[in-house]
Amino acid sequence: MRTIRLVGVGGILAYRALFNWTSPSLFIGSLLAAPVFQLLFFVYLGREIGVADDNFYVLGNVLLAATGACVTGGTMAIANERRYGTLGPVLLSARSRMALWGGRALPYIGNALLVMVFTLVCASVTVGLRMPSSGVPGLLLALVAASLSGTAFGMVIGSIGLRARNTMVVANIAYTMLILLTGTNVARDTLPAWLGWIGTVLPLTHATEAVRASSDGAGLMVALGYVAQETAVGLGYGALAAALLKYFEWTSRRGASLDAL
Repeated sequence: MRTIRLVGVGGILAYRALFNWTSPSLFIGSLLAAPVFQLLFFVYLGREIGVADDNFYVLGNVLLAATGACVTGGTMAIANERRYGTLGPVLLSARSRMALWGGRALPYIGNALLVMVFTLVCASVTVGLRMPSSGVPGLLLALVAASLSGTAFGMVIGSIGLRARNTMVVANIAYTMLILLTGTNVARDTLPAWLGWIGTVLPLTHATEAVRASSDGAGLMVALGYVAQETAVGLGYGALAAALLKYFEWTSRRGASLDAL
């Protein structure tokens, strides 16, 4: 029960303390309004250049909506511990690191799901969305997998914040890579082969394939295959984040510099 409390209550308290979405206006502007306007931008851009239909951009940008919530959130959940001077007490704690950092990830996973569903509803009302009823389960599973992998990806970037001073530069570069290489706004078959390979190890790529397959009427088993790949990517980033956090903590203790260099 103590571990559950640490994960749940500790994660919520850290979320409220370490991120900037604490007021309703900032929450609405950063998490809800911005993704909707980005989606509308790409939909109308797509109409002008005639590259793909509305569905292509709607589904891609619904998944991209998760990045502000979970990728950026996962980054700042760790990096802001150093920024606000609370990293030392966290690293000196004798509690499980998995519970400490895992609890910080949970609110951003929930944020991502909320933002994606809100963006999906707004897109359906404003520009329309063609999705057969048989594709809805695959769509929902893809949204969950994308939120998990995106948060794990953000935690990897955040772990670098135990050493680097400005992780938001890295987070912004990562966001650009997600736009270009995951198939959300640029078809992957138009990319050079080496860029396409990079996309296969990024979050959102396989979730994007899942939602597009679901939209085209593919069966649930097809979507589950892509969802499984997306989940595997998320587990890989989660393991990498845990390893980096452990390594940077060890080097900080070894150098007697718990607030990192």
